[in-house]
Amino acid sequence: MQFFPYYQEMNNAGWNLSGASDRDGKGPAGDGELDLIALGRRVRHLRKKLGMTLDDLSAKVGAAPSQLSLIENGKREPKLTLLQHLAGALGVGLEQMLGAEPPSRRAALEIELERAQRGPLYQSLGLPAVRVSSRLSMEILESLVGLQHELERRLDEQSATPEEARRANSELRGEMKARNNYYPEIEHQAQDLLAAVGHDRGPLSHHVAADIAEHLGFDLHYVGDLPHSTRSVTDLKNHRIYLTHGQRSDHDPRSVLLQALGHYVLGHETPRDYADFLRQRVYTNYFAASLLMPERATVDFLKEAKAAKELAIEDIRDAFAVSYETAAHRFTNLATEHLGITTHFQKVHESGIIHKAYENDGVNFPADHTGAIEGQAVCRFWTSRAVFDVPDKFRAFNQYTDTAVGTFWCTARTERHSSGEYSLSIGVPYEHVKWFRGRDTTERSQSKCPDPDCCRRPPADLSAQWAGNAWPSTRANSHLLAAMPQGAFPGVDETEVYKFLAAHEGR
Repeated sequence: MQFFPYYQEMNNAGWNLSGASDRDGKGPAGDGELDLIALGRRVRHLRKKLGMTLDDLSAKVGAAPSQLSLIENGKREPKLTLLQHLAGALGVGLEQMLGAEPPSRRAALEIELERAQRGPLYQSLGLPAVRVSSRLSMEILESLVGLQHELERRLDEQSATPEEARRANSELRGEMKARNNYYPEIEHQAQDLLAAVGHDRGPLSHHVAADIAEHLGFDLHYVGDLPHSTRSVTDLKNHRIYLTHGQRSDHDPRSVLLQALGHYVLGHETPRDYADFLRQRVYTNYFAASLLMPERATVDFLKEAKAAKELAIEDIRDAFAVSYETAAHRFTNLATEHLGITTHFQKVHESGIIHKAYENDGVNFPADHTGAIEGQAVCRFWTSRAVFDVPDKFRAFNQYTDTAVGTFWCTARTERHSSGEYSLSIGVPYEHVKWFRGRDTTERSQSKCPDPDCCRRPPADLSAQWAGNAWPSTRANSHLLAAMPQGAFPGVDETEVYKFLAAHEGR
């Protein structure tokens, strides 16, 4: 019983070595379980190293060759007595038999391939299993294991974490800045569509938006059971676009329709990853804005206002019957390209957190280590924060702000959405303020951010009074710890969408 002390030690540690296993060797061993695949490969390696056949080993340990084959293939857990006999016949101690390290590079590859093929990822692919035997060359083993690693890596990339999503957003914002947020190829496609339906001036009505859909061969269907995770659903098989009867006030029905058409016109395919999904969304938003506010007409309007030194975002909003946010976004598309004005845009929640942002004028937005701006807190002295405290919500609030990188003039308003109140602001460096209405404002502030003494640290008198005596109960944003929703279209229940399309196809 020379193996008993070690076996007893393993049993005390929780290892299951007492009888046949029902696990069938699927996957790597968990805590307290024997790794049957690794054990089987070790037995096979030691047997072949001694030049023994299964029949030879069978004669030494008193077990059928078929039973030994199952053990070597990781499909049968040996009883204690058989494990002891195998160790004796192969000339090793039980410690070596149960060791964690594979005996060779080939054994390591065989173990990894066997584990992969028995895992849920490989089985979900519906591929036939490759028989792992001595007939497989090292090149094939290396290739198959390498393919498994690459597949896992790509799936990990597609299952974006919040940090990866922020990184993708930062990269996209870098692209937008490099192009001054101007995409002439999208502008041209929008111009061609507007010309096709005979629209060149004034606000784009619901009727003209429907004409554009008809020109592209789509029927519009307004339904009351649109999947809750969607704003629209496009049936490419039957060329239908489904919209909801009661659009929420947060979304302009024309924009929802034009964005849906944008995916079709711009030739988008199913997103490869979250970065691709995000890029498609930005492009379709740009496409919709370039239809709602045609480039030629909008630029003429802006140039006339600049000549009169009366540029104002609210005037653009009113002239084209769009939201203030859409007008502000469109201004960033055209201001640098056509007016020579660098600018920045912010959408900030009432809590002070940036929801959206863009700049090509050098403003010092707060950012994390990935370069992400969204989710960061804005200095409380900036216009986008100060506007929340202004009682007059009817007119735009204008303010000069002296910062560490220069003086900026900003104009802002607030709008209420279902998720709270937001400020929308457009800002320009001091050298460009002469073109804007509201430049005569006397409102002025100073921001020393990112210096923590600017607004991150409480004033000394308040700290002296309350430090150690306050314990706020924070709002737990548990969603920040979760991965981004899976799927090509994050957050969309594809089963729900397919059932919806199937139900409406015959109507």
